[in-house]
Amino acid sequence: MEKIKFAILATGNIAGSMAAAVTKLEEVECYAVASRSYDKAEAFARKWGFKKAYGSYEELAEDPEVELVYVASPHSHHYPHARLCLEHGKHVLLEKAFTVNASQAQDLIDLAGKKGLLLAEAFWPRYMPSRKMLDDLIAEGTIGEVQAVTADFGAPLSHVERMWNPALAGGALLDLGVYPINFALQIFKTPVAKIQADAVMSPLGVDYMNGVTLTFEGDKFAVLHSNMLACMRNRGVVYGTKGFIELYEINNPGFIRVYNEKKELTAEYPAPAQINGYEYEVLACIRAIRDGQTECAEMPHSETMRLMCILDEIRRQWGFVLPCE
Repeated sequence: MEKIKFAILATGNIAGSMAAAVTKLEEVECYAVASRSYDKAEAFARKWGFKKAYGSYEELAEDPEVELVYVASPHSHHYPHARLCLEHGKHVLLEKAFTVNASQAQDLIDLAGKKGLLLAEAFWPRYMPSRKMLDDLIAEGTIGEVQAVTADFGAPLSHVERMWNPALAGGALLDLGVYPINFALQIFKTPVAKIQADAVMSPLGVDYMNGVTLTFEGDKFAVLHSNMLACMRNRGVVYGTKGFIELYEINNPGFIRVYNEKKELTAEYPAPAQINGYEYEVLACIRAIRDGQTECAEMPHSETMRLMCILDEIRRQWGFVLPCE
């Protein structure tokens, strides 16, 4: 089967992680990379074996050979860069957080639908085999009826510019907090009935750390925490009437542990071997494109919008408005 011509827009650390995955996929032709600096793009292309390098994002979008673009720029620029690619007829895999608000997200989804193009959120845990493993354990009644979820995610990242800079849509919520929230949304499919959130804000006005509680219809509850100043466990726990399940590393799970009502470990399931985890979202996009779909079943647009609306409400409660809005 013919390979898809894959391109990467922006050359930061996460772009390197994606390149490390796609260079090992038979389904992908590593075709082009773009940066605001040609020298950076050329160095990236040479390191990872991409055929073309561009010193502007417009040049990449205008290349008629490019089929699927992975947008890896800072959150503040997701919307304009994804829109640029869609307007030029490219399928787009857009790094999380999808955009900075739900209005931007809906505009991109509408545009992709109008043009018949795939638009997918690169929320990698949604595409991993560990997600189905967890879903199956819950569906099988392994821990009885699920009642609550807790999750945390964080690391000392205040030295990273995009984390503290409001102009780059910084803060813990959009970069780190999306993981615990996503974890809760994967477990509970019912609408969110109530959102309560608080944060410690930095002198520049982004959130250093935050706590979020989500009450779901059906009286289910999630307590979630993210932090850009401290090391955290990065663990998700699902609590049921007959025990609980722990997911170790909610962004890239290593294994799942199951405990009974006596808090005894009853089973442990390692995640399957992988390149680095980024490959699953790319393969899902390729399947969807070949099937003529405009979204991936693993992370449909409805779930992207559910998450974006929650993020909007959290920031509304804080009075946290970004310069790019």
